[in-house]
Amino acid sequence: MTELNSLFQGFAVIMTPMNLGLMVLGIVLGVLIGVLPGLGGANGVAILLPLTFTMSPTSAIVMLSCIYWGALFGGAITSILFNIPGEPWSVATTFDGYPMAQKGQAARALTSAFTSSFVGAFVAVVMITFLAPLVAKFALKFGAPEFFAVYLLTFCSFVGMGKGSPFKTLAAMALGFALAAVGLDTVTGQLRLTFGSTELMRGFDFLIAVIGLFGIGEILLSMEEGLKFSGKTAKINMKVVWETWKELPRYWATSLRSSFVGIWMGITPGGATPASFMSYGLAKKFSKNGSKFGTGEIEGIVAPETAAHAAGTAAMLPMLALGIPGSPTAAVLLGGLLIWGLQPGPLLFVEQKDFVWGLIASMYLGNLVGLIIVLTTVPLFASILRIPFSIIAPVIIVVCAIGAYTVNTAMLDIWFMLLFGVMGYVFKKLDYPIAPLVLALVLGGKTEDSFRQAMLVSQGDLSIMFANPLVGSITTLALIMLLWPLLSKLLALVRPPKVDELAAQRPVD
Repeated sequence: MTELNSLFQGFAVIMTPMNLGLMVLGIVLGVLIGVLPGLGGANGVAILLPLTFTMSPTSAIVMLSCIYWGALFGGAITSILFNIPGEPWSVATTFDGYPMAQKGQAARALTSAFTSSFVGAFVAVVMITFLAPLVAKFALKFGAPEFFAVYLLTFCSFVGMGKGSPFKTLAAMALGFALAAVGLDTVTGQLRLTFGSTELMRGFDFLIAVIGLFGIGEILLSMEEGLKFSGKTAKINMKVVWETWKELPRYWATSLRSSFVGIWMGITPGGATPASFMSYGLAKKFSKNGSKFGTGEIEGIVAPETAAHAAGTAAMLPMLALGIPGSPTAAVLLGGLLIWGLQPGPLLFVEQKDFVWGLIASMYLGNLVGLIIVLTTVPLFASILRIPFSIIAPVIIVVCAIGAYTVNTAMLDIWFMLLFGVMGYVFKKLDYPIAPLVLALVLGGKTEDSFRQAMLVSQGDLSIMFANPLVGSITTLALIMLLWPLLSKLLALVRPPKVDELAAQRPVD
């Protein structure tokens, strides 16, 4: 009942004309960002974050979070109509979405995608409503060793749960830590890695890095690929919506399973992209029509869209309750909270109660408003892709440059943005993950401070990381995650081969 009362207070906070207007604006901008390849949720939030500096924190977070929800919705439009994933997590949606569009069922595919996204987000928000206060109360017991252990677990989870090379993840993370160390040491007050430059005294602003890595990097990659927009048209009417809604309850098990997969991958640093692929794979395995997946099965849309929205929403839980983002977009929002003078973590639920519950309430309303907007404006947003990419790309670059300049009103930041853009392009070409770099850049300073405080308390004794059951269990779990790629290979060597593997190894006469 306490959580419900707080939630109703949150609705009272955001039910003002100003906040409702910003919510609708955020959804529309988010859908536009999701539709345009080369942008994305993290990019859009990063580019538009400077515009919120004059707003109240509640209004700012409502607008930025709704941009995120809109981007999650918008990615499905291009995936289904044009076979161009507007977002990385929309790749799995193309497998069955585009074949449905080719069969003339684009409206049915879009309706199922939008509805599934809403269901996944709703389940995740309900989970946040009741779990976030409990996690925050539990986190009040944390000291410097506990916080460092949680940060360590976050970084190690990227290594253990990442689908790419763990060495590439570690390399990206190490570069992020190095960039985070530039500037003034918060413990000793000494300058580090500034090389005599006064401009580097403030360090690398995470916002400049994010705009460059995501926005400019994606544009450079898209320009190289020479994207050409051509696809199917769609117009959703209420008859198609009702018929699709009558059909969707048949896939309740897929929706529920995908929601839990998405929530898990959102709370851990897995993210929406692996959640969508994992849910698609599970749906294909357990479905009666699994063999037809890839030819235009509606269940092949329900699974990835539900999981992606659940993961994107659930990533807000560790960000609010622990100050640890579960996705790149949550990392950008975390930086926004710090800029607005708010300290994410357990005390946020005590000191800024209206802000937290206003944000949670906006998740309910934002997803509902987003569902209504995308169902009624699909033809409008789809027509944007008729504009040549040669026109869209320069506009995005100019917007990125304006966003970078407004952070510190420094011309040097634009050059840094371009430098990070080239870095993001190189990372993508070499298949290095960018999310660990961003996470290390955002949390590197906090992680270092927590570790040094713990070492000062223990006089340099590392056994403080196992001083009590709480910190010991978190540290042990972090080490298991760090070594998980190696452990999984050892288990594969020890595991006896299956019958079909033995048959495959048998020489053919």
